[in-house]
Amino acid sequence: MRRLILITFLVSLPFSTGVAQGSAKTLASTLEVFVFPTEGQASDQQSKDEAACYNWATDNTGNDPFELQKQTEQQAQQTDQQVQQAKSATQGAGVRGAARGAAAGALIGEIANDDAGKGAAYGAAAGAVMSRRRSRAASQQAQQQAQQQGAAQQQATAEQIDNFKKAFSVCLEAKDYMVKF
Repeated sequence: MRRLILITFLVSLPFSTGVAQGSAKTLASTLEVFVFPTEGQASDQQSKDEAACYNWATDNTGNDPFELQKQTEQQAQQTDQQVQQAKSATQGAGVRGAARGAAAGALIGEIANDDAGKGAAYGAAAGAVMSRRRSRAASQQAQQQAQQQGAAQQQATAEQIDNFKKAFSVCLEAKDYMVKF
């Protein structure tokens, strides 16, 4: 009989405290911060304390983690766009190089052996190859630079979020909660 009462109590506990399974996340859990009330604070009091600490941490760090998350997504999109632009910059490089090479080859061929056509053909081939190589190297360098800048921005944003979580945690710990993130 005692077991039945205990099981009934444990099963009904989440519903009697107003916390149902699959209910909305708390502010702290949304921020991936785990909070446990050490002084038996009620869930509504914990929500009020989390909101107060969120505002305090935002004011003191100058960072809003939800805005920083949006900023992180925008930075990732910008990095992807810059990488795609760097990749597309190589299009047409062979044709431009071939045209320049043909002009130079024709001039050299005319001067060297009175065969401008043969010189233009050689110049066009050499110009196309050289131009493609240069363009690929420049494109790879631009891609690497865009990725490095994106990574640096992501790291700076992650540090700002981490600083916010530290401030948020300090505030909650001062209100008698155990906090881990």
